[in-house]
Amino acid sequence: MLHTGNQKGFTQNRLLISVIIIAILIIGAIAVLNPVGLVSKTRNSQRTKDVTILLTAIHKYKTDNKGMLPLGITSSEKQLGTCAAGGGTVCKGAADTCLDLSVTLAKYLTSIPTDPNGGIAATTKYSVVSDANNVITIKACATENSETIQVSK
Repeated sequence: MLHTGNQKGFTQNRLLISVIIIAILIIGAIAVLNPVGLVSKTRNSQRTKDVTILLTAIHKYKTDNKGMLPLGITSSEKQLGTCAAGGGTVCKGAADTCLDLSVTLAKYLTSIPTDPNGGIAATTKYSVVSDANNVITIKACATENSETIQVSK
């Protein structure tokens, strides 16, 4: 005798629809979470903190030294670091030699911040420049997602 009443369990169509719905949810979750995007946003956030820390240290130096800027900060952009050459490689438009402020700012910083993606003491991937009014600009040179990160004061 054939049973033609209600069937229990999933039919092939129901199973296929369930798999498609689960796949769409997984793809949506991956797109929302985007681990690569989160890592670059985190590094850009650190860069924003670093440029602010550097600008604050320079202004503390300036306050303690009767308005004088640390030696070497001029209208010519320089990458911060200890490099003797290559300063303009990462920081496009910067001078070839880097500006080492580690001793000058030692009272205000335990160390000069370095970029979270490969910055080192020699090439921090941060630059400094001053304009004619002694307005200082600190820039992160290796930002991600085409973001511009700089602070001026």
